[in-house]
Amino acid sequence: MNDPAHPKEPSVTKRGGGNPAARGRTTIADGVVEKIAGLAAREVVGVHAMGSGLSRTLGAVRDRVPGGGGTKSGVTRGVKAEVGEVQTALDLEIVVDYGVSIGDVAGAVRENVIAAVERMTGLEVVEVNIAVSDVKLPDEEDEVPESRLQ
Repeated sequence: MNDPAHPKEPSVTKRGGGNPAARGRTTIADGVVEKIAGLAAREVVGVHAMGSGLSRTLGAVRDRVPGGGGTKSGVTRGVKAEVGEVQTALDLEIVVDYGVSIGDVAGAVRENVIAAVERMTGLEVVEVNIAVSDVKLPDEEDEVPESRLQ
């Protein structure tokens, strides 16, 4: 009997049962979290650069040499992450612009990094340690060495 008021629902065969999210494991590499954190930190007004002056200089040289890409890309420079199964901890090294409140900038960086990493990865950020390694003065030139290569 076909009842137009109650159409027959197609039969669906469920296989495996349970929550699909529980049918495997997702791992997130340290470098993924470092990229997310590095981009989130750079979004904060008052952050001039990431990493120490030496690491930025060496990175700039490495970026200009063909095939000279090192282990740290520009995005992850100044960021170190330790990633566990459900938690992560981050260390950031930043250079701030002269005249900004370092405490306010560090707080904003911490807040932005935590929000971005937790939203994108689902990991709990247990700590974000921030080391301010330098302040960029208005009349200072950026530490980018001239390339001898053309």
